Amino acid sequence: MANDASTVFDLVILGGGSGGYAAALRGAQLGLNVALIEKDKVGGTCLHRGCIPTKALLHAGEIADQARESEQFGVKASFEGIDVPAVHKYKDEVIAGLYKGLQGLIASRKVTYIEGEGRLSSPTSIDVNGQRIQGRHILLATGSVPKSLPGLEIDGNRIISSDHALVLDRVPKSAIILGGGVIGVEFASAWKSFGTDVTIIEGLKHLVPVEDENSSKLLERAFRKRGIKFNLGTFFQKAEYTQDGVKVTLADGKEFEAEILLVAVGRAPVSQGLGYEEVGVAMDRGYVLVDEYMRTNIPTISAVGDLVPTLQLAHVGFAEGILVAERLAGLKTVPIDYNGVPRVTYCHPEVASVGLTEAKAKEIYGADKIVTLKYNLAGNGRSKILKTAGEIKLVQVKDGAVVGVHMVGDRIGEQVGEAQLIYNWEALPAEVAQLIHAHPTQNEALGEAHLALAGKPLHSHD
Repeated sequence: MANDASTVFDLVILGGGSGGYAAALRGAQLGLNVALIEKDKVGGTCLHRGCIPTKALLHAGEIADQARESEQFGVKASFEGIDVPAVHKYKDEVIAGLYKGLQGLIASRKVTYIEGEGRLSSPTSIDVNGQRIQGRHILLATGSVPKSLPGLEIDGNRIISSDHALVLDRVPKSAIILGGGVIGVEFASAWKSFGTDVTIIEGLKHLVPVEDENSSKLLERAFRKRGIKFNLGTFFQKAEYTQDGVKVTLADGKEFEAEILLVAVGRAPVSQGLGYEEVGVAMDRGYVLVDEYMRTNIPTISAVGDLVPTLQLAHVGFAEGILVAERLAGLKTVPIDYNGVPRVTYCHPEVASVGLTEAKAKEIYGADKIVTLKYNLAGNGRSKILKTAGEIKLVQVKDGAVVGVHMVGDRIGEQVGEAQLIYNWEALPAEVAQLIHAHPTQNEALGEAHLALAGKPLHSHD
């Protein structure tokens, strides 16, 4: 390995996904000399195989549903089918535009971009393309990949991952989705809109099981109404090929058959074979362990994003990358409150939340100290116009701040911005009730919910 010691960077980043490129951009902005190493394309999973392409598919599905349902709005339109190549063209154009913009940002900030497969070779160096890149600090940001279950091989043919699903050349007639978390319900929603017969298999008691139970139940009700089938509370046992599809058997012997099986049981960190263990980085189950400032057990190495055991969300990666860059530049930094991170599942209807679930709040504060309120979107003018059903649920510490906001409804994810301010600024219901919310908006429903929780409901019953 040639030792290229001519330049010692202030920060060398391995991985150009959300966490890595955010650290690169912020670090360069603060005057650090930054090298960013990426083996594929800057932007990582989120831009190329995650957040952006899945939401494009979901929007295409929304347009399909609107065409089918247009007559209820007095508009005569007809749904003639899904042009899969055209859907991919639309999706890929969105990605390409964002990718080009990101490349421009990297170049304009004078970040040294190195394309190649890097490997940690010491606490202050990464080997890539036959060179040793030296840095005063190393940031590991190698992300994650779709994972499977023991004995279940993802072959890219009939048993596929989300990566395969995003480039599928057809609309499957039927699909089993293993996993009812964010990835599973988003693909179930998009495929149903495209015309697929969908069944979700979730081993836990509810869909989107990390959300408040009320949100899960509302989503389950909406999915039943849409004709999306699901089986809850029984774990997967095996999958096998049939003559023209796949058969899934559960632990209780129940069997399901479909054209394809999408394995959506989460994502695993990319950390094997990259030199982390050899250099002595502390790890657990493939994750790199960090403290609240994203520092590993080695003073010159930090880690961010899906590689560490925090929320696997692009915006969490952004925040973690920025935190590392600012810490290295000598700025005062504050640890991330992961409960205060907004979470959105972009199925139809959407599920959005920030803060604590009712169950978690009771666990922390005691059941007698928690007050909840549900505001039904049936009382919200904008939601009636959109013909969406759902609720906003508030979780409050008695006589104190709102510690959880949980929302279900079409387009409701757009309201999570105010919800995160309410949680993160420890707002009292009466303080939010004083704010004037525009009418008619879905945002108004947040205001109405807080009016009710403050004891002065307007468009809701006492």
